Amino acid sequence: MKTLLVIGYVWPEPNSSAAGSRMLQLISSMQYDGYDVTYASPAQSSDHAIDFDAFNIRPVSIELNCSSFDDFIQQLNPSAVLFDRYMMEEQFGWRVEKFCPEALRLLDTEDLHCLRFARQALAKGNESVIQDVPLEHLMSDYAKREIAAILRCDLSIMISEYEMTLLTQVFNVPSHILAYVPFMLELKPNDPLPTFSERQHFVSIGNFRHEPNWDAVLMLKKHIWPLIRKQLPKAQLHIYGAYPPKKATQLHNEKQGFLVKGWCEDAFEVLQNSKVLLAPLRFGAGLKGKMLDAAQCGLPAITTSIGAEGLYDETNMTSTHEQTTCFSINDFNEFSQQAVVLYENVDTWNTLHGNCQGWLKARFDKTVFEAALLKQIDNISKHLTQHRLKNFTGNMLRHHSMKSTQYMSQWIEAKNKLVDQE
Repeated sequence: MKTLLVIGYVWPEPNSSAAGSRMLQLISSMQYDGYDVTYASPAQSSDHAIDFDAFNIRPVSIELNCSSFDDFIQQLNPSAVLFDRYMMEEQFGWRVEKFCPEALRLLDTEDLHCLRFARQALAKGNESVIQDVPLEHLMSDYAKREIAAILRCDLSIMISEYEMTLLTQVFNVPSHILAYVPFMLELKPNDPLPTFSERQHFVSIGNFRHEPNWDAVLMLKKHIWPLIRKQLPKAQLHIYGAYPPKKATQLHNEKQGFLVKGWCEDAFEVLQNSKVLLAPLRFGAGLKGKMLDAAQCGLPAITTSIGAEGLYDETNMTSTHEQTTCFSINDFNEFSQQAVVLYENVDTWNTLHGNCQGWLKARFDKTVFEAALLKQIDNISKHLTQHRLKNFTGNMLRHHSMKSTQYMSQWIEAKNKLVDQE
């Protein structure tokens, strides 16, 4: 049996973040292709992590900067290694190459971190929506690290077409080491979803540890919700998300209808009973899982160009209403006004509601993207030597930069041993 080792930045929490759902989708596809899966992470244990036995995954705790990983990976001898975000490739990539050189090296970027961090830096102290990032901001140290990790791997799995274009056209990454794999959904006929008249309240949802989500909550509190509440004095906004900090729960205000609910056991139940999703994201990258979750629940949304990025095939859109499940608006005054319209106008609401299932099928059908990914992985595995020869830049980076990573890691390990002896 083929073996896949996933080196996770965190333990997967599909009920807490879209990243957790994404990781499980990739693992499921590899299992479908006959891989036995081991999931290893240096992160602390989590109460919200999956039941690994239920998913037929073997969990293993590993340490950073410790040669115990070398013995572990040699014994496991995986056919493929999947790094969860570029930081894990930096930490463990040189060890994988040294002790299992024939293992296929895969990278799941989750989103392009250098893009998200550049947008976040531009948004700091500036309460306007940022999308187009000047080249000098994009070419950051984060970008140098992340693009280097992408080039060192045999295949990087990208969640957004926008980011695929950015990598190939701006960073000149060879297309043959990239795979476009968005969220992969198993779409089945749904039971009838609640109708317009059966739903109530605005809703916002997202892990509070993810900075774009916390910023969106602040924008709702300071700018958007007061404008909505002025026109809909009895409306409520229910805000959900894992790991709410005290600064978030302190925003809770019953009189204003601004209700910070925090963690919810079943996000789909919440979304199915809500009337409008509000997602005023000013920065971020990748695809926004909340938008797909909402669509699966037939829930129309108001978001920004950042929130809608990569969701729609804009070349085939004939009008805003025919292809989308949301309105994309960057101006907060207009955002608020359109939210009121969507909340009150049954025809507008029904138009977006009715687009949901067709859009999900057209853009995120698991059967389509799973087959393409597994075919690409199989082809690379069969011709791994030739595949690597076509990526000279990656070979060069592994020769040079991985040496510095190796020596730094070994220095830290030696230093830790001396501390322990004291």
